Amino acid sequence: MPILALDTSTLVSSVAVAAPEKLLAELTLETRLTHSETLMPHIQQVLAMADLDKKDLEAVAVSIGPGSFTGLRIGLASAKGMAYALDIPLIGVPTMEALACQCPVPGIYAVPLVDAQKGNAYMAVYAWEDGQLVEKQPVEVLSIDECLARCGTLDRPVLLLGDAAVKKVAGRKELPRGVQIALPHIVMPRAAGTALLGLRRLAAGQVGSVMDMEPVYIRRSEAEVLWEKRHKEQS
Repeated sequence: MPILALDTSTLVSSVAVAAPEKLLAELTLETRLTHSETLMPHIQQVLAMADLDKKDLEAVAVSIGPGSFTGLRIGLASAKGMAYALDIPLIGVPTMEALACQCPVPGIYAVPLVDAQKGNAYMAVYAWEDGQLVEKQPVEVLSIDECLARCGTLDRPVLLLGDAAVKKVAGRKELPRGVQIALPHIVMPRAAGTALLGLRRLAAGQVGSVMDMEPVYIRRSEAEVLWEKRHKEQS
């Protein structure tokens, strides 16, 4: 039985359908349209590409962050709605882990850099060991310069992934020795990685609650910061 996987953590909308050891279909697209406009049509397209009905799905996996606050909310709300309506498990997959999953290369560090606004990025460090993805450094919010400096101290070659690597590093920053940016077909989030990790979690019984699952934001939104600042000024 296949699962549906969604990733709306960045400007990229990515939807995939996968079965164990097999990617059945994937649609990954970056447009000026919002996720609220594209996600449901993309889900319908991917199911049609895989010749599946939504009733054929065994579970829904969704990237839960960190990333774009609005994108994460849209993706999770859609995944929750489908999981509830179809009465199937909901699986939350960390965005950084899904990105690193796209580079199953031993002997290097996969370092996702996801835009955290104001010149910052979410950064984590992963390595593949004995066929398993291992977190070497947990997610932190650092300036882009701090991220690159940290990469320069690591004891293995580093492959950068994520929208911050594309928008804030490529062509703008000098890379430390041994650090390079992933190629375009794997540098941005893809639902295939979310699907693979979702299948592994499903097999291990690691499913979430439709009622309780929340996005992983790491930091507060700009709206919350602005509201608090205005509230203090008025008090």
